[in-house]
Amino acid sequence: DLEPGTMDAVRSGPFGQLFRPDNFVFGQSGAGNNWAKGHYTEGAELVDQVLDVVRREAEGCDCLQGFQITHSLGGGTGAGMGTLLISKIREEFPDRMMATFSVVPSPKVSDTVVEPYNATLSVHQLVENSDETFCIDNEALYDICMRTLKLSNPSYGDLNHLVSAVMSGVTTCLRFPGQLNSDLRKLAVNMVPFPRLHFFMVGFAPLTSRGAHSFRAVT
Repeated sequence: DLEPGTMDAVRSGPFGQLFRPDNFVFGQSGAGNNWAKGHYTEGAELVDQVLDVVRREAEGCDCLQGFQITHSLGGGTGAGMGTLLISKIREEFPDRMMATFSVVPSPKVSDTVVEPYNATLSVHQLVENSDETFCIDNEALYDICMRTLKLSNPSYGDLNHLVSAVMSGVTTCLRFPGQLNSDLRKLAVNMVPFPRLHFFMVGFAPLTSRGAHSFRAVT
């Protein structure tokens, strides 16, 4: 990230011990929701450090399938620096798969006025440099939290929990053995009709609110 706050939250959280301390790479100034700052100035200064970490992790793999990147398309860091990182990884590992989980902004639940610009600039990069993009609609997340999960004021934690459930489902076939097991390349072969048309919509069912769990018992 381009600011230390989020990294500190991860490091001090329950999953902080899962990550190597030297794999946390962050700047100090932030991108200020400015795509160009993330892609050309602040992000460009930090991206070499990030690539060193990526290289080290890749060298530790026996059989590297590809990369999965989670980012939003509405801000400066996720959109600007995220797409810069994708293009740099693509240069260095041209034969590996690149999958992204991209949170797409919406005018109804918008934080900042420049989100449409950041998203437009990012989508152009994703068309060129990504192999599979799982689009996560911000407005739909809020909608599901309110209508299905019956949360009147969903927090970022609630939204992240929903995204993590979808990501877990999407990557299950990559992580576990089975008759229908798959990998990133097989997924692309079956799902992508044309290289530039690689934007997937994700769905998750059944999804019930906490209060309705008692009705889910099979009779």
